[in-house]
Order: sequence, then structure tokens, then C-alpha cells
Amino acid sequence: MQKTISFAIPCYNSAEYMDHCVTSILEGSDYAEDVQIIIVDDGSTKDNTLEKAQDWQSRYPTIVKAVHQENGGHGMALLKGLENADGVYFKVVDSDDWVDGDAFKALLEKLREFIHLDLRVDLVVTNYVYEHVSDNTRNVVDYNFALPKNKIIGWDQIGHFNLWQYLLMHALCYRTDVLQDGGLPMPAHTFYVDNIYAYVPLPRCKTLYYLDVDLYRYFIGRDDQSVNEKVLVGRIDHYWRVARLMMRAYHVYDDIDSVKLRSYMLNYFTIIMAICSVFSRMSDRPDAMDELQKLWDELKAYDPRMYRHARHGVIGALTNIPTAVGKRFTLGAYHIAQKIAKFN
Repeated sequence: MQKTISFAIPCYNSAEYMDHCVTSILEGSDYAEDVQIIIVDDGSTKDNTLEKAQDWQSRYPTIVKAVHQENGGHGMALLKGLENADGVYFKVVDSDDWVDGDAFKALLEKLREFIHLDLRVDLVVTNYVYEHVSDNTRNVVDYNFALPKNKIIGWDQIGHFNLWQYLLMHALCYRTDVLQDGGLPMPAHTFYVDNIYAYVPLPRCKTLYYLDVDLYRYFIGRDDQSVNEKVLVGRIDHYWRVARLMMRAYHVYDDIDSVKLRSYMLNYFTIIMAICSVFSRMSDRPDAMDELQKLWDELKAYDPRMYRHARHGVIGALTNIPTAVGKRFTLGAYHIAQKIAKFN
């Protein structure tokens, strides 16, 4: 049977919580045979992640595939999943997250329809939900007003994306061949590569569709999560690395034909540079501000127009105010946004 969708689940020492993720996909699809779940053990060392993955495969051999690789980080695990994908569509779900059953049924029905009618849809967008374990609250990120619903469109038909509406990995379901044709510049042993995944393939997507369902449930609450503020500050060099790869993926003004897609990508890249600026200021690394300046200088040399948009627009200006007073303002504004959006 042709697989409609392949899910890649990158796992590293995930034995404690991966079952919930796998179960949500199985139950959400009613154990459908046209669904594939690829559990990628990224060289786990502290628990029995690989054994659990193999057990899932032995129980559902036509649905679940267990794959092992030497530890390479989230990006390498994602690529391993893509290498093993048999589905027409591809989606990544982190091992501590899960999918909503009813929303998944709606997505699966729509993907089957596209395939049956031979409709080429390169990207399907769905909503995601921040699940906050600390206070048992939820925050839904949808794309109302940014994207027309239930309609196959091109980039020139998108609307305005608010700051909290960017197309993060959790919202994206690509056609597999879009990701395979042209590849993804994923660095090994690097966090935050989901930004590369949510940025680099977009110009290859000629058609997209917004399905207004709350599919992806994004768990927030573990102290060791990469989005935890203290963890992120300690890994600011990973964000510098990701920003450089995103920067060099395109000369956006020259390479992106669609004006609306170009604007979206410039704004998304600006947010990444703002994150680099904010967390470099939080870092206690003695070279943090020097390295941040190197990043800005590199961007200016690579593409002056991208630099002006990212550095001298409102967001760039507010996150790069010089002096100690400017630093306090920047960090204060960040923490206000954090409390409102509750993104980490």
C-alpha cells in the first residue's frame, strides 16, 4: 500500500516519554496502513530508546520502522527519517510532543483526497498548541487572516503574518519530494535546526493549503528542553550557526520571485537575528557580543539589503540598542513578550 504520510520521530534518550508520541499517531489514524512512523534513535546512551523503538516495530511492522544512527543531533535524525520515508507527505514530531487524534484524522482525509484527485499540494499548514505543564494552560497558534482556509493557493495569495504566526516546524507537512529535491543544509550536533527546516524549503513549495485544525501538541515544561531560556542561552553558538546557514541559503531579494514570500522570509530571518541578539546579551560568554558583531558583519558583507532589513528595521533596532540601558530595555521587552506568548 502506498503510504500517504511518513512521520519522523527523532529520539535521543526518549524512552520515558516517546510512547505517548507514537501512540497518538497510531490511535489518531485508527492504525491506518497508509501511515508510516519512523522512529529514529539518535545514538541514545542513557536508556532503552532503541529497544523501545524496535518493540514498536515488532508490534506494528507494516506501520512502524525503527532506525538507529550514531549520535548526530536533531538535524541528522530528521534527515535519517527523510531517507527512510515512503510517504507522499512528511512530517516531523519530536518525541516529547504528540498529535491530536481528531485533527490528524482530518489531515489524513485531506491528504488522501489530494493524492486520489492527483492534486499537487506541496505544503499543508495546520495549527499547533503550546501545552504548558507548569500551569496546565494552552496557547493555540493558528493562521487565521494570514492564510485563506481550505483552498489551494500560491504564495502571492498569502496575507500578513503576525509575530506569533510564523510557520514553525510544528505547523508544516511537506510533500516528501519537496524536501528530497534540493536537500536540507542540516549541521550535525546542532540545536534549533527546525528553523532551517521551516525556511529553506519554502521557495520550492509552489502550492500550499491551510487546514484549520489544532494538530500538533508542543510540550513545554522540561528543564532540559532546548527552548528553555537557560538552555538556550548556554547554546547561543548553535543559534549563530543556524542563522549563518539560513543567511546563505538565499539572496532573498534576488532569489525569491514572489513578493509576499520574500517579505515573509525576510521577516522570519529578522526574527532569527533578533533571537541571536537577545540571547547573546543574556550570555555570560566573554566573547558573546564579539561573535554577535561578527555575525552582523558577515550578513552585511553577504547581502547588504538583507542586512538593512534585519538590522535597521523596527525589530532589529529594538533588539540591538547599544549601552547598558539599551540592554536592559531589550531584555525587558523580551520578557514581556515571553509572558504574553508563553513560547518557552
